Formats: sequence, structure tokens, C-alpha cells
Amino acid sequence: MNQKILSLCLLAAGFSLAACGGSMLPASSSPTAAPPVSSSGYLCPQPEFPAELTSTELDLFVWTEYIPADMVECFEAVYGVETRLHLYSSNEELYDGIVGGGARYDLILPSDYMIPRLVKENLLQELDHARLPVMKNFNPDYLDFEFDPGNRFTLPYLAGMDLIAVNMDRVETLPQSWADLWNPQYAGRIALLDDRRVVIGAALLSLGYDVNTTDPAQLAEAKTKLEALIPAVKLFDSDSPKTALLAGAVDLAAVWTGEAFIAHQENPQIQIVFPSEGVILWQDNWAILKNAPHADAAYAWLNYVNQGDVFWMVLRDFPYSVPNAAALEFIRENQTKIKDINGGEITLASLYNAYIESPITNPPINVLRTGRRIADVGTAARLYDDLWREVRNGD
Repeated sequence: MNQKILSLCLLAAGFSLAACGGSMLPASSSPTAAPPVSSSGYLCPQPEFPAELTSTELDLFVWTEYIPADMVECFEAVYGVETRLHLYSSNEELYDGIVGGGARYDLILPSDYMIPRLVKENLLQELDHARLPVMKNFNPDYLDFEFDPGNRFTLPYLAGMDLIAVNMDRVETLPQSWADLWNPQYAGRIALLDDRRVVIGAALLSLGYDVNTTDPAQLAEAKTKLEALIPAVKLFDSDSPKTALLAGAVDLAAVWTGEAFIAHQENPQIQIVFPSEGVILWQDNWAILKNAPHADAAYAWLNYVNQGDVFWMVLRDFPYSVPNAAALEFIRENQTKIKDINGGEITLASLYNAYIESPITNPPINVLRTGRRIADVGTAARLYDDLWREVRNGD
């Protein structure tokens, strides 16, 4: 069995307690001073791999709704580094932001298919692994992918899938495939991610084509297919696609794993569908920009946030597949109590159990085995860009 697939099967789960209150978690020992506390009441661990910095600032260019506030506050408090988050909603928006003014950013979070393009255009620094002792914390099955052999330029952050979420109270016929999005009964009731490679990929899969095709004729068919779907789409949303689903504004949506999990937590009638043509797999990864003005702070960030006693905050807030094995180990038998989404008390160990046992975020092995990963398509990216502009904006 493919070990990366096996790992995803065992670890593709999560939970969300973004609304939980300020429990006091044990911090790493500090011989000189009590650890600082975040605004919500969490003790901030001391660095496992301390760094001496000259930088006093750090700029992160990251996806929306993706970085725990406690994590940022703890890094700032521990290192005295002002950390600013700049947000984007697609890999293409990330690319445009880098090309248009990348000198402002230090760390970015590109998805797998964007990384080869950034490397080819000499926009990323090659990582000095000697300055990243925290690499021992990663599950090796999330390392050394084709998009970055040897992790020369990136470290994993989170992984997941694109799939369909459905409000069972409002849908008469449960969709089974990407092709079912074209069913007239769903017209005006659909939300899609505002993401060209995902949406075009779904159309290609519905036609039986490769999600990474570079065949102009196949892409032309996908364009025709999407032109028929767009009038049935009520909205495009990559910032918080679960919001319209929870509000009843739409009845089904193409969403990311974490958004689907959170929506199901808040409304159990919202269920997921693994499209029969295959889910779309992805992984988001940290990278340091070539011209990062605060590279020393970037290395300090990567080492600090990937400590098991820090990264667990990501598990709490953003229910995606987790490459950080140390964070899972930290919560696996930890009986520390925190507040759950409803204000009650639960233990970190119970969160680990939810992570492993959830049927939503720990899908069957065949789902992962038949999943498709979006890849860099080289110069054919222009075909995708043109197709998206024409169908999305009606050009």
C-alpha cells in the first residue's frame, strides 16, 4: 500500500474548537521566567529550539482562516517579533501578490502545484535544514513529494481534500459525483470554491479527463461544461465556503475538508460526499521567499510553531490532515482540560480520538487511493487562466 496514502488515511481527521475559551495548558519549562500568556489565556511554551534574532518583524502571506491567533500571539510574546498576517484566497492571488510586491513578505503557504512554478522562477529560498531541527516532528509520509523532492524549498503545514458538502434537510437527491453538480434540481443552490484549478479540475473529472490535462481540446470541453454550470451557481467563496451552507443560502457546496468538518459540527445534517470520479487532494506548505527581509525570524517561526506543544492549536482550530506527528503525540494521552465549542470541558486526549475516529476527516482508504492531486502544468497554466477568466467573468 502506498505509504503516503496510508498515512493520510490514518491521520486525515480533525476537529475545530475555534470558539473555545482560555484554558491553561502546561508550557515547556523555562529556567529564567514564567512563560507569557496569550489573550485567550493559553500559556505559551518556550522554544524547543531557541534562536537569537536581529529581526523584530515578520510578515506572513497566508490563506484566510488558517493561522491560530494564539499561535501568532505566543510567537510574538516569546520572541518579541511583531508578526503581521497578509491574506489571500487562491494560489493565483498568492502568485500575483509575490510578483507584485514580494519584498514585503517573508513566509508564504503555497499549495503543492504552485511550488514548482515558484522554484522555476527563482522566487523561493532553498531551506537550510541545519537551521530546522524541528523537521524531526514531521510524519515522513508528508515529505519528499514530487512537487518538492527532498523538501529543498518547503515544509508541510496542512493537507486535505476538495469534496462536496450537502445539507440533507434540503436536498431531495443526494449527489454522488462531480457530474451531479450539473443536475437541474440543484440550480441556484450551489456554492463553489473561487479556485480555478479546483473548479476546472471538477469539470475535467466529470468528463473522464485528467485533472492536470494540457490537451487544449479537453480543456475546451471543460469550458463548455462550465459555461452550462455557472448560471446554476449561487456564489463562489474561497474564504469561508461553509458560511452560506450553514446559513441556508445554498444547499450543497464544493468545499475543503476542514470547512466540511466544521459545518458538520455545527449542523449534523450537513454531510459530505466523496465524488465517484475522485476527490482532489492537496497539501499546503511553508516556504521562505528569496528576498525575505526577515529570514532569521522566518526560521524561528518554523521551528516554534511546529513544536508539538504549539502546533496542537492548529488541530484545535483547523480540522485538516496533519503532517505534524509531534502535535498528535502531544495530545494523544494528554488529560489537560480545555473548553469545547459549547463551553463544556473536554480533554486534549478526547480531541485526539475525534481526530482519528471521525468518518468525515478519516475517509476510507479507497477514497484516498483514487484521489487526484493537482500538479504544475507548466506553460499550459495560461490555458487554465484564460478558461477561468472567460467562464468566471463572462469574457
